[in-house]
Amino acid sequence: MSDSSQQDVGGDKAGGATATVDRSSKDSKSGSGPSSGRGTSSPPGGGGQSFFEMYKPGQGYYTRMGTAVGAGLLTLSGGNFLYNQIVFADDAAWTLWVKIGIPFVVVATIGFVIWWIVGVNRGSCDFFIATESEMKKVSWSTRNELIGSTKVVIVFTILLALLLFVADFIFIRVFTFLKVIGGGS
Repeated sequence: MSDSSQQDVGGDKAGGATATVDRSSKDSKSGSGPSSGRGTSSPPGGGGQSFFEMYKPGQGYYTRMGTAVGAGLLTLSGGNFLYNQIVFADDAAWTLWVKIGIPFVVVATIGFVIWWIVGVNRGSCDFFIATESEMKKVSWSTRNELIGSTKVVIVFTILLALLLFVADFIFIRVFTFLKVIGGGS
């Protein structure tokens, strides 16, 4: 039982009648037994997963939730925009239902699409998981390095602005002297 891919399926341990099932041969190319992966009733792309069951729920949490929150905020602001754009000339009772119903249906539909992207779709979920694992490998700058780099950028920007001001001033004087441009007061 040292291999984690084997599972004890019962039996008398004292009598030595313990059976194990080897789960590592699912991707085997030979044989047509139950462990070869052939003849199973799972759907070709889904793996038997329902719409509300999250794919690899413990992995890529922060990238998934960040994406879901960002997309959710955009969706809600879009629903608010849509609500404000629907205007009726009269105040009939059905107009309120339409004005609220259309944005609600749009927001709910996009919400389900967001859930599918960040929670169910294997391709996008694997992308979010890989992104989070790569972000953990990044060597982030320390506070002192960040402050030093910011100072360098600010000083360089000021020096470049001064250089461009001097160059512009010289060109204006030269072109005014040559009467290419009119002399300003």
